[in-house]
Amino acid sequence: MPKKKTRAAITETFGQRLARLRKAAGYSQRSLAEELDVSYRVIAYYEAQTEHPPTHLLPALADALGITTDQLLGREPVSPRKAPENRRLLRRLRLVEKLPPRARQAVLEHIDALAAKHHSNG
Repeated sequence: MPKKKTRAAITETFGQRLARLRKAAGYSQRSLAEELDVSYRVIAYYEAQTEHPPTHLLPALADALGITTDQLLGREPVSPRKAPENRRLLRRLRLVEKLPPRARQAVLEHIDALAAKHHSNG
């Protein structure tokens, strides 16, 4: 007689969940690693090689993915969200957020000028 599947056997592992959530947020392993200031091999390791979540990275992972640590750990469901239309642009904007205030302001002024020029020509 076949054994019944236990709850643990039918749930996804931490690594599977991390990979799914990373992709849903529009990150490659490398881009998420850059966001967290770790090697992409760290992300690959946690997605494929271990069952144990990286406790020191959980808050940063959750923040980068736009979810709570409970959602990252599978304790709460994650609401499906629409994939960003232009993931590359969103990743670049995340980099702009990390710039010093003056540099960030210069980039935003440039974007505003380009948008105004395009809008007036359209």
